[in-house]
Amino acid sequence: MPSEKVLTAKQELVASLVEKLGGAVSGVLVDYKGINVADDTKLRRELREAGVEYMVVKNTLLRRAFQAVGYEDLCSALEGTTAIAMSKEDAVAPAKILAKYADAHKDSAFALKAGFVEGKQLDAAGIGEIAKLPSREQLIVQVLGMLQGNIRGLAVALNAIAEQKESA
Repeated sequence: MPSEKVLTAKQELVASLVEKLGGAVSGVLVDYKGINVADDTKLRRELREAGVEYMVVKNTLLRRAFQAVGYEDLCSALEGTTAIAMSKEDAVAPAKILAKYADAHKDSAFALKAGFVEGKQLDAAGIGEIAKLPSREQLIVQVLGMLQGNIRGLAVALNAIAEQKESA
Protein backbone atom coordinates (compact mmCIF):
# COMPACT_ATOMS: atom_id res chain seq x y z
CA MET A 1 0.00 0.00 0.00
CA PRO A 2 1.44 3.41 -0.94
CA SER A 3 2.25 5.87 1.76
CA GLU A 4 -0.13 8.73 2.53
CA LYS A 5 2.30 11.21 0.94
CA VAL A 6 2.47 9.27 -2.35
CA LEU A 7 -1.29 8.78 -2.40
CA THR A 8 -1.89 12.50 -1.83
CA ALA A 9 0.55 13.40 -4.63
CA LYS A 10 -1.27 11.05 -7.03
CA GLN A 11 -4.65 12.47 -6.08
CA GLU A 12 -3.37 15.99 -6.69
CA LEU A 13 -2.01 14.95 -10.08
CA VAL A 14 -5.36 13.41 -11.06
CA ALA A 15 -7.18 16.57 -9.91
CA SER A 16 -4.76 18.67 -11.99
CA LEU A 17 -5.34 16.43 -15.03
CA VAL A 18 -9.12 16.70 -14.61
CA GLU A 19 -8.83 20.50 -14.55
CA LYS A 20 -6.58 20.55 -17.64
CA LEU A 21 -8.79 18.11 -19.54
CA GLY A 22 -11.87 20.15 -18.67
CA GLY A 23 -10.28 23.33 -20.02
CA ALA A 24 -8.81 21.79 -23.16
CA VAL A 25 -10.52 22.03 -26.56
CA SER A 26 -8.49 19.11 -27.83
CA GLY A 27 -6.10 16.43 -26.72
CA VAL A 28 -4.13 13.64 -28.37
CA LEU A 29 -2.77 10.45 -26.83
CA VAL A 30 0.43 9.01 -28.30
CA ASP A 31 2.62 5.99 -27.78
CA TYR A 32 5.99 7.70 -27.41
CA LYS A 33 8.09 4.53 -27.54
CA GLY A 34 11.08 4.80 -29.86
CA ILE A 35 11.62 8.56 -29.62
CA ASN A 36 15.15 9.69 -28.79
CA VAL A 37 16.04 12.61 -26.54
CA ALA A 38 16.97 15.01 -29.35
CA ASP A 39 13.73 14.36 -31.24
CA ASP A 40 11.71 14.57 -28.03
CA THR A 41 13.25 17.95 -27.24
CA LYS A 42 12.41 19.27 -30.74
CA LEU A 43 8.88 17.88 -30.52
CA ARG A 44 8.28 19.41 -27.09
CA ARG A 45 9.60 22.78 -28.29
CA GLU A 46 7.30 22.76 -31.32
CA LEU A 47 4.31 21.84 -29.16
CA ARG A 48 5.16 24.51 -26.58
CA GLU A 49 5.46 27.19 -29.31
CA ALA A 50 1.99 26.21 -30.55
CA GLY A 51 0.55 26.59 -27.04
CA VAL A 52 0.16 22.84 -26.52
CA GLU A 53 0.91 21.20 -23.18
CA TYR A 54 2.62 17.80 -23.54
CA MET A 55 3.28 15.37 -20.72
CA VAL A 56 3.94 11.74 -20.00
CA VAL A 57 1.39 10.35 -17.56
CA LYS A 58 0.87 6.96 -15.96
CA ASN A 59 -2.03 5.14 -17.56
CA THR A 60 -3.81 4.51 -14.25
CA LEU A 61 -3.78 8.19 -13.34
CA LEU A 62 -4.92 9.25 -16.80
CA ARG A 63 -7.67 6.61 -16.69
CA ARG A 64 -9.02 8.09 -13.44
CA ALA A 65 -8.93 11.60 -14.93
CA PHE A 66 -10.72 10.45 -18.11
CA GLN A 67 -13.43 8.78 -16.04
CA ALA A 68 -13.91 11.94 -13.99
CA VAL A 69 -14.28 14.09 -17.12
CA GLY A 70 -16.48 11.61 -19.03
CA TYR A 71 -13.95 10.40 -21.61
CA GLU A 72 -14.36 6.70 -20.76
CA ASP A 73 -13.96 5.62 -24.41
CA LEU A 74 -10.36 6.85 -24.36
CA CYS A 75 -9.48 4.47 -21.52
CA SER A 76 -9.16 1.60 -24.02
CA ALA A 77 -6.16 3.41 -25.59
CA LEU A 78 -4.28 3.48 -22.27
CA GLU A 79 -1.87 0.62 -22.79
CA GLY A 80 1.90 0.75 -23.09
CA THR A 81 3.71 4.07 -22.95
CA THR A 82 1.37 7.06 -23.07
CA ALA A 83 1.85 10.80 -23.42
CA ILE A 84 -0.88 13.38 -23.85
CA ALA A 85 -0.83 16.71 -25.68
CA MET A 86 -3.60 19.21 -24.84
CA SER A 87 -4.50 22.61 -26.19
CA LYS A 88 -6.81 25.19 -24.64
CA GLU A 89 -7.14 27.28 -27.80
CA ASP A 90 -6.29 25.53 -31.08
CA ALA A 91 -8.27 22.34 -31.62
CA VAL A 92 -6.09 21.21 -34.52
CA ALA A 93 -2.55 21.98 -33.27
CA PRO A 94 -1.87 18.87 -31.12
CA ALA A 95 -3.12 16.48 -33.80
CA LYS A 96 -1.32 18.31 -36.61
CA ILE A 97 2.08 18.45 -34.86
CA LEU A 98 2.01 14.89 -33.52
CA ALA A 99 0.71 13.38 -36.77
CA LYS A 100 3.47 15.18 -38.70
CA TYR A 101 6.05 13.78 -36.29
CA ALA A 102 4.58 10.26 -36.49
CA ASP A 103 4.62 10.38 -40.31
CA ALA A 104 8.24 11.57 -40.35
CA HIS A 105 9.31 8.79 -37.95
CA LYS A 106 7.49 5.73 -39.27
CA ASP A 107 10.53 3.60 -38.45
CA SER A 108 10.03 4.19 -34.70
CA ALA A 109 7.15 2.95 -32.55
CA PHE A 110 5.85 6.52 -32.03
CA ALA A 111 2.14 6.45 -32.93
CA LEU A 112 -1.13 8.25 -32.40
CA LYS A 113 -3.50 6.34 -30.10
CA ALA A 114 -6.68 8.39 -29.70
CA GLY A 115 -7.88 11.79 -28.59
CA PHE A 116 -10.70 14.26 -28.24
CA VAL A 117 -11.76 17.47 -29.94
CA GLU A 118 -14.32 19.76 -28.30
CA GLY A 119 -15.74 16.91 -26.22
CA LYS A 120 -15.92 14.35 -29.02
CA GLN A 121 -13.77 11.26 -28.47
CA LEU A 122 -11.85 10.00 -31.51
CA ASP A 123 -9.73 6.99 -32.38
CA ALA A 124 -6.32 7.21 -34.08
CA ALA A 125 -7.90 7.45 -37.55
CA GLY A 126 -10.13 10.31 -36.41
CA ILE A 127 -7.15 12.17 -35.01
CA GLY A 128 -5.37 11.62 -38.33
CA GLU A 129 -8.31 13.26 -40.14
CA ILE A 130 -8.28 16.21 -37.73
CA ALA A 131 -4.55 16.61 -38.41
CA LYS A 132 -5.29 17.14 -42.12
CA LEU A 133 -7.50 20.16 -41.41
CA PRO A 134 -6.05 23.64 -41.86
CA SER A 135 -5.20 25.57 -38.72
CA ARG A 136 -7.53 28.24 -37.35
CA GLU A 137 -5.34 31.00 -38.78
CA GLN A 138 -5.32 29.37 -42.23
CA LEU A 139 -9.14 29.11 -42.18
CA ILE A 140 -9.47 32.78 -41.22
CA VAL A 141 -7.16 33.79 -44.08
CA GLN A 142 -9.21 31.67 -46.52
CA VAL A 143 -12.51 33.21 -45.39
CA LEU A 144 -11.09 36.74 -45.56
CA GLY A 145 -9.73 36.02 -49.05
CA MET A 146 -13.16 34.89 -50.21
CA LEU A 147 -14.84 37.95 -48.68
CA GLN A 148 -12.29 40.27 -50.25
CA GLY A 149 -12.87 38.67 -53.67
CA ASN A 150 -16.65 39.16 -53.38
CA ILE A 151 -16.25 42.79 -52.29
CA ARG A 152 -13.84 43.43 -55.17
CA GLY A 153 -16.37 41.93 -57.61
CA LEU A 154 -19.11 44.15 -56.22
CA ALA A 155 -16.90 47.24 -56.55
CA VAL A 156 -16.08 46.39 -60.19
CA ALA A 157 -19.78 45.86 -60.98
CA LEU A 158 -20.79 49.14 -59.34
CA ASN A 159 -18.00 50.96 -61.18
CA ALA A 160 -19.15 49.48 -64.50
CA ILE A 161 -22.73 50.62 -63.83
CA ALA A 162 -21.52 54.13 -62.96
CA GLU A 163 -19.41 54.34 -66.14
CA GLN A 164 -22.33 53.08 -68.20
CA LYS A 165 -24.64 55.75 -66.78
CA GLU A 166 -22.03 58.48 -67.38
CA SER A 167 -21.60 57.51 -71.03
CA ALA A 168 -25.37 57.43 -71.61
